[in-house]
Amino acid sequence: MDLKLNGKTAFITGSTKGIGKAIAKCLLMEGATVIINGRSQTTVDFVTKELSQFGMVYGFAADVGDVGQTEVLLGEIEKIGSIDILVNNVAIFESKNFFRITNSDWVHYLEVNLLSAVRISQYFLSKMLERNQGRIITVASEAGFKPIPEMIHYSVTKTALISLSRGMAELTRGTNVTVNAVIPGPTWTEGAQAFIDEGARKENLDLRSMIDLYFQKYEPTSLLQRFATVDEIAFMVAMLASDLSSAINGSSQRVEGGIIRCI
Repeated sequence: MDLKLNGKTAFITGSTKGIGKAIAKCLLMEGATVIINGRSQTTVDFVTKELSQFGMVYGFAADVGDVGQTEVLLGEIEKIGSIDILVNNVAIFESKNFFRITNSDWVHYLEVNLLSAVRISQYFLSKMLERNQGRIITVASEAGFKPIPEMIHYSVTKTALISLSRGMAELTRGTNVTVNAVIPGPTWTEGAQAFIDEGARKENLDLRSMIDLYFQKYEPTSLLQRFATVDEIAFMVAMLASDLSSAINGSSQRVEGGIIRCI
């Protein structure tokens, strides 16, 4: 299917690995120009070169959880041209006992996972509304609907992102701009693999057995009973980025394998 992304320019935060990188590749293969972002210049340069085989790609290193670095980044992006598609993807996560989550932990999670999306969306949404054209897609999580006790700080930021996305969509009434959230479930990224590998060592299990145990213990409601691939999440983002999805606005599109028991 032609998603009609030729000539579009997309900016994806946190896109040097995992879901973000898969989104970048998917949009490039659909004909979009893509701007990737990560914290390490070395990594950004490496991934930019790697993805360039699929299309026109730019890369900028910046910690979008930092206000000053974000302002510099936005200035660099402005030199390239108008952004048609913004994907708020950057996120950090860890498993941590609620009673050990410090105030500085909370501030850090809010800055990176939530306020980065607020700042960058404020900048680009106003421009999209002026042009009467654009797409904003925010990658949230099933944890935003079903908070994870071992990751309460992460879960809270994802709930807030879902609300942010719907709130911004309300501002697009009667325009050709849409704002939607994507709700992945457990997805096989570098972080997920490290988490499962560590669990396998502790439980003295092979990888397959540990994955089975994970879904039995932590995600028994999953209908998929496996990790989604990053490409499966990227396709949903690409679909929402398309002009063909112009009637989808203010939604939370689930790609979580049926974990959330809700019609």
